[in-house]
Amino acid sequence: MTHMRVLGIDFGTSNTVAMVRTPDARMRPLLFDGSPLLPSSLYFNTDGKVLVGRDAERNARLDPARFEPNPKRRIDDGEVFIGDHPMPVPRLFAQVLSLVNTEARRQLGAAPEEVRMTHPARWGERRRSLLVEAARLSGLGTPRLIAEPVGAASYFTAVLGSAVPVGRSLAIYDLGGGTFDATVVRRTQSGFEVLAEEGLPDVGGLDFDHAIIEHLGKTYSESHPEKWASLAKPTDASDRRLRRMLYEDVRGAKEMLSRTSSTDIHIPSMEIDAHLTREELETLVKPYLERTVQCLRRAVDQARLQPKDLVGIFLVGGSSRIPLAAHLIHSELGVAPTTLEQPETVVVEGALCIGAAVVPPSRTSGTPRQVAPPPVQQRPVPAAQHAPVSAAPMSGVPVSPAVQRPPVVPPRPVQPVVQQRPPVLAPQPVVQRPPVVQPQRPVVAPQPVVQPQRPGPFPPQAARQAPAHQGDASERNWIAVIVVVLALVAVLFVILLVVALN
Repeated sequence: MTHMRVLGIDFGTSNTVAMVRTPDARMRPLLFDGSPLLPSSLYFNTDGKVLVGRDAERNARLDPARFEPNPKRRIDDGEVFIGDHPMPVPRLFAQVLSLVNTEARRQLGAAPEEVRMTHPARWGERRRSLLVEAARLSGLGTPRLIAEPVGAASYFTAVLGSAVPVGRSLAIYDLGGGTFDATVVRRTQSGFEVLAEEGLPDVGGLDFDHAIIEHLGKTYSESHPEKWASLAKPTDASDRRLRRMLYEDVRGAKEMLSRTSSTDIHIPSMEIDAHLTREELETLVKPYLERTVQCLRRAVDQARLQPKDLVGIFLVGGSSRIPLAAHLIHSELGVAPTTLEQPETVVVEGALCIGAAVVPPSRTSGTPRQVAPPPVQQRPVPAAQHAPVSAAPMSGVPVSPAVQRPPVVPPRPVQPVVQQRPPVLAPQPVVQRPPVVQPQRPVVAPQPVVQPQRPGPFPPQAARQAPAHQGDASERNWIAVIVVVLALVAVLFVILLVVALN
């Protein structure tokens, strides 16, 4: 299973997210125009060509009547009219999935061997069958369906590394673009099972956008009644384009207020920039978010659990980025939820982890602990001994402590010798001698020293002492000679004196 090319798809109301798992068990998201989020939008050209994603959004300003921004919301409509083109819902979905299939084949270099698609836990058999049919029409074959909360829970354990013991439960708070789902899942020996689920079909990021539009309408419908009426109820293509531009700016401002405290919204046809703060946004969306928290509490009660019994509450879905959502959950249920920087990719990444020995990205980058190799040099060398090395090659075998040379004060060249020798001032022929040589050799008695019997050169002081002993003996010989000569001279003088007197 881990050596297969697997494609995971989370077909969402506002955005579709897809990831691939390569045969080396690594996962990476599919990028569409440099982003992992593919807008689930469709636009039907006059020539019959269907544009998907950001291309559809760019062309929507030409003729909004040919634009469908949220096809997932039309799942129960059977057939959808876009412009003059009727299209069954499965084929509508297949337009988005076909683009995902093309990009997956390009990045994998071949068709995926398995396709996994996620769906809301509340979807029944009929809705799930429409999703499977759409996958077949797009060339993906028959996908494996995975409930969205199960994928999110798998991400919670496999990717984040959070410990969920068997028998323990966690709650999934999924606030997307069009709907809200609250689910409680329990860990089993083979994965996760759904204990309880609740949902709100009329709460999502699109409803927050509509609340902001209504807030702006209360102000500008009085100061600019005609222009605002053309935005609220467009009657021609020009007005529909302006309305589409307004909704795009509102959505961008809502996302920006999750990171900043204030922003501006440009109102087309009025050339006005409306100022909106985070506090104002939270006031507008708080009634919706309070409904989601109550829905989450009902799901926990339905599972016959208390919030304190949960391992955690996991926030997924793009609209869960709003800081007020986590604050209300913590205040009402007493449990601090877990939030992520990219909540849109959680479900599909967790679906790819199910039943596969996938290394989580956090651990892949961490890698096993590095063990430092032992130092190459086995013995410390004093700084004074770092002298130029002779041209002879040196062996890489560590030197045993038994043959280490004693340290010397003055630096000297290192000679490549085998036998041990004492430190000398200059390179000398090496002969074997005792390993330790004292700098001074004490003189016991003045006696002549035979040079050939001394092993090696004398130290400086000993070299000076040897000539001194030889000089004392010579001096005594010369004194004796002088005394003898003087005695002979004296005898000769006496003889001459006696002869002269006679």
